Amino acid sequence: MTFRDRAHAGVLLAKELAVYRGDPNAVILALPRGGVVVGYELSLALHLPLEVFLTRKLRTVNNSDCAVGAVSETGALYVNQETLGASQLSREDIEELVLGEEGELLRQRALYRQGRPLPALANRTVILVDDGIATGATLFATITSMAAFSPRRVIVAMPVTPSDRGARIRPVVDQCVILTTPEPFSTVGALYTDFEPVTDAQVLALLEAAHRERARSPSFSRT
Repeated sequence: MTFRDRAHAGVLLAKELAVYRGDPNAVILALPRGGVVVGYELSLALHLPLEVFLTRKLRTVNNSDCAVGAVSETGALYVNQETLGASQLSREDIEELVLGEEGELLRQRALYRQGRPLPALANRTVILVDDGIATGATLFATITSMAAFSPRRVIVAMPVTPSDRGARIRPVVDQCVILTTPEPFSTVGALYTDFEPVTDAQVLALLEAAHRERARSPSFSRT
């Protein structure tokens, strides 16, 4: 399975999650930037509110393509033990990488949320969305973060993951919807015809459009 672009992936995911359409207790949390494009299509199709949850990969200078972990906006930390061993980083090195991402987390929070707090998540169904995962670092840090919010259910909705990552995700969430798990796996972008980088301006436009649609349409669930 391949996707034309992130919007196409979102449309296909929405069909698999149709049972949640209009659920007053459900909310979509998208991981920026690419996950917001997917999440927007879910929001439109399922009539659910869309918000972002911020998580940053921890990358080393020597290998910026490989994430040794990730840190979320709540401070939840995930360390990829597989890549950590190869990188030979110390605890102090990881702490330094975390500090290096704090500024970007603050910038994104101010820009994307525009002063809005996260919606209340207690006793709700939280649908976590991205455009795909490779190492899974950002997703695992996000899943770890959810415990502090006491949601009723945590659902992962993902267009593409390696099969071994899918196997690791399923036991730690209530439901996991993955459209394709190609083997061998190369990159997330290889499964998309169009995988152009998503800009801050696109993220803002999609979030604003989702908020306008929610305010306009009485069929949208409310936070």
